[in-house]
Formats: sequence, structure tokens, C-alpha cells
Amino acid sequence: MHPYSWSLHAEAVVLVPLLALGYAFVLRRYPAPGWRIACFLGGLGLILAVFVTPLESLALHYLLTAHLLQNVALAEWSPALVVLGVPPAAAAASRKYAAVRALTHPLVALPLWLASYYAWHIPAAYDTALRHPSTLLHLEHLCYFVTGLLVWWPVLTGRLDAGASAAYLFGAFALASPLGLLLALIPNAVYDFYEHAPRVWGWSPLTDQQVAGLTMAAEEAVVFFGAFAFYFIRFMRRDESALDLRHARWTR
Repeated sequence: MHPYSWSLHAEAVVLVPLLALGYAFVLRRYPAPGWRIACFLGGLGLILAVFVTPLESLALHYLLTAHLLQNVALAEWSPALVVLGVPPAAAAASRKYAAVRALTHPLVALPLWLASYYAWHIPAAYDTALRHPSTLLHLEHLCYFVTGLLVWWPVLTGRLDAGASAAYLFGAFALASPLGLLLALIPNAVYDFYEHAPRVWGWSPLTDQQVAGLTMAAEEAVVFFGAFAFYFIRFMRRDESALDLRHARWTR
């Protein structure tokens, strides 16, 4: 396949329509403001972007870097936008289900997301999935997306307050970022599939792996540390407001 060819991957032609139909059904009962709808559509658009554009061809046949970009889009970016698109009333209504409460508990959601992230990046699992693109690769992508929804849910649906959200996001950043750094620092290529893939852009397998690792580490620093900073600042401002209120009461 040409490295810059476009494609119709199952994630684009199956997952996106299913999510769109499900969201339309939710909106009939739980209306959402325009910005939430835009976030949800942005999440779907991101899935289309990584599985229809030439990024899919590069990921499936040529470059680890392209595949890792797909992975972070599925595990972090798209799920965050999709969860932001959920109407608050729908999120609140979902809490009546024990399974939803259990799976979106911070001490469950974060370990599940980390387990999926690390397990699928074990070289044997990664190579096997790439060699079975019609089955295992779809399962890998589904795991990333579903656990991505779970990991963002406690923060973006208001289950956690600002302080707890900051701590949770810092934990996610601290525990996930070593994977990218490890890939960047290992002195040899670890994925056999890409070691024997056709070369593009003049990159060796090791260069590709180093760029992929650095890209992953930088992306997680921006996404998770940026989100942590946002909630930490909110927490500090609320804390300062509470101190000012207590001080005002004592000085009356």
C-alpha cells in the first residue's frame, strides 16, 4: 500500500456511526449546549482523521510514530472530547447503574487505562496485533478507546472535585509518561514488525522508535500535565476563597 493512500478502516465506518447514533439518542432525552455537541463531534472527527487519512497507511505498514499517534488519539484525545460532550444530566443518570459507578471509580478507571496502555505496548502483543489487523488490532484500538472514556469520566463529568482531579491527573501523567521515555531511550528497536517494515522519510527503525517515544512523552506532558495544572489552579483559587471567607468571619 502506498504510504499516503486514504482508507476506510473499521474504526471509522463502524465505531463513528454507532457513537453518533448513540449520542443522538441521548440528546433526545438529555439536551446539551452547543459547545458540548461540538466537543463530541470533535472526538468523532478525530477518530475519522486518524483512520481515514494517510496516517492509517503509515501506521499500518510503515511507521511506529504514526501508529503511536493513532494510539494516543484513541486513548486520550478522542475520549476526552467524547466525555466532554456528554450532557451532565445523562452523566448523573448513568450513576444509578452499579457497573458504571464501579468502572468509573478513579481507583478502577486509572488502573484499567494504564493496564491497557502498557499491555498492548509489550512487543509481543504489539507485533501480534499488527500482524492480525482484521481482529486483534481492532481489539487493541477498542481497549484504548473504552479505557480512555473511563479514565476521563471521573474528571470531566464532575465526579471529582478540583483538588481530587488534580491529584488524579498528576497520577495519570506520572504513571503513563515513562512508557514514551522508555521507547525513546532504549538503544535498539523493540518492535519486530516495524524493524522489517519498508522505510520512509529516511528514518531507521531506531530513529522511528525514538521519535515515537519522544512524541508520546511530549504529548502526555501537554495533555495530562496541562489538565493537572488547570484543576490545580482551580483548587488553589477555591482554597484561597475559603481562607478569605474564614478570615472575614473572624475579623467581624
